[in-house]
Amino acid sequence: MFGWFEQRLNPYPAGVPTLPPKGLFRFCWYYSKPAAPWLLGVAICTALIAVGEVTLFRFLGDIVDWLSKADRETFLQSEAPRLVGMALVVLVGLPLVVAIDSLIMHQVLLGNMPMIARWQMHRFLLRHSMTFFANEFAGRVATKVMQTSLAVREGVMKVLDVFVYVVTYFISMIVIVATADLRLVAPLVIWVVVYVSIVSYFVPRLRKVSADQADARSMMTGRIVDSYTNIATVKLFSHAGREEDYARNGMDEFLVTVHRQMRMVTLFHVLVYVNNCIALFAVGSLSISFWLGGSISVGAIAIAIGLAMRINGMSQWIMWEVSALFENVGTVYDGMKMMTKAHDVVDAPGARALTVEKGEIVYDHVRFHYGKAKGVIEDFSLVVNPGEKVGLVGRSGAGKTTLMNLLLRFYDLEKGKILIDGQDIAMVSQDSLRSMIGVVTQDTSLLHRSIRDNIAYGRPQASDAEVIEAAKRANAWEFIEGLVDYKGRTGLDAQVGERGVKLSGGQRQRIAIARVFLKNAPILVLDEATSALDSEVEAAIQESLFSLMEGKTVIAIAHRLSTLTQMDRLIVLDKGRIIETGTHSELVALGGIYADLWNRQSGGFLADHDLDETEQAAE
Repeated sequence: MFGWFEQRLNPYPAGVPTLPPKGLFRFCWYYSKPAAPWLLGVAICTALIAVGEVTLFRFLGDIVDWLSKADRETFLQSEAPRLVGMALVVLVGLPLVVAIDSLIMHQVLLGNMPMIARWQMHRFLLRHSMTFFANEFAGRVATKVMQTSLAVREGVMKVLDVFVYVVTYFISMIVIVATADLRLVAPLVIWVVVYVSIVSYFVPRLRKVSADQADARSMMTGRIVDSYTNIATVKLFSHAGREEDYARNGMDEFLVTVHRQMRMVTLFHVLVYVNNCIALFAVGSLSISFWLGGSISVGAIAIAIGLAMRINGMSQWIMWEVSALFENVGTVYDGMKMMTKAHDVVDAPGARALTVEKGEIVYDHVRFHYGKAKGVIEDFSLVVNPGEKVGLVGRSGAGKTTLMNLLLRFYDLEKGKILIDGQDIAMVSQDSLRSMIGVVTQDTSLLHRSIRDNIAYGRPQASDAEVIEAAKRANAWEFIEGLVDYKGRTGLDAQVGERGVKLSGGQRQRIAIARVFLKNAPILVLDEATSALDSEVEAAIQESLFSLMEGKTVIAIAHRLSTLTQMDRLIVLDKGRIIETGTHSELVALGGIYADLWNRQSGGFLADHDLDETEQAAE
């Protein structure tokens, strides 16, 4: 039975994730819509439970009146139908409705509903541009996904659980008391008015402080996660104490919002309790006064005082539920700021898949500034012929990596276009574009998964034999065979740790190279691909890299100029401009800037000051 209910709601809805709306109600509805029929079921059950519980108080009053007047010998005969009816309500009706309500709430909704939101949020965020992730803590993004998905569920469920139950209960209560004695309704109505006024005053303020608290919590969590993510740097500089202070500042800011919230909650609690006590006193006093005047039955008194005592306890529950509701509302508002940001880089309407037959790359009057006034790339043009191996040379900030990022369409151009085999990359799908380009970057981060998963990321359907062959071609198999992780998993099954922390820089680089070997894309980008390798290992895989380049269009970036000597053409860049071009031999023979760099270079690396001095000499 539990399994049947658990499978009524699909936690992973299909379809491409779209931009959520910004309004609170519409935002929550966007993620709750798949669960709408079951939410309606919970609302109906909640209303029935509220009516049933109020009816029990009416039954209590009737029993008091019956017992005070009835003849013991004829009581059961005369009241049997109503007693049986109430027995069925108590023993069958209410337990059945509560069981259905609990099954829907716990089996259908509480697990599946936040997973729907979490799944959709995660898929949408994955499609954001590099700019989005460059501006956010990874821990903060993950925290927002977890917090907001749960807050949506809690917000919707508490509205149904509290609002529907309370409204139904109060309406039923007023009706029941009115049927017993209309005069006793007055203090209850006054109580409701005062209670609503108190809630109306505190709720908006609690909502605001809860939003501030959710943001402070995300910031605090992001700071803590940032320390863990960069633990090697923390240890290297012996800055555990500094990281403590950094985290403590975030905790202090979070505590400020907590104290603000708790002050309001205390005032809220005291005022509600005082209002309850006054209502109970008023109902009790009026009841006794009317009884002394002989104008009210004992049963009516039992109903009124019983319900007054019930709302005294229930109002406390409502207060905490409303506080929790608006804490969740605040969290949703905070999460909406991130979740409703539109994607910077999107596929064009009707974008087709990129097809690469030759591999020609054309930069046609490209302009890109990273949103700044001063340009990184300004009116840049370059043609890389099919199958040509081109090396880009230049100091940091010359625009080399930016050109690679634009080719991969991590950012959209401000002007101009980039063509691959005559196809504008802005008009093809991003997935198909990147599937045609193999990349090994300078900063190689591996997934916290097995060696097999990391290498096969280039081609998930690859067999173990193909994975091993790629590892061997990247000169990585020898160290992979000897790997053992903390759970005793070995070889391809060994886990690499977060960002590949359990491997050396050279080992991570070789895993990344093996991944590109396996992907076997027609266009290859090497961004400092051998920068983390020592000379012996670099020499060992150099031949494999050239083998990988066969038949491909290659763009390689390196500060170590010796790695570019076999390129068909070298492009020397500075501030986004081409200042020299030719083969290694041609540029050395030319005696220009590249030749001077080659002669000045120590240990095969291009130093930033070398280019500065060379430019000054050229001038």
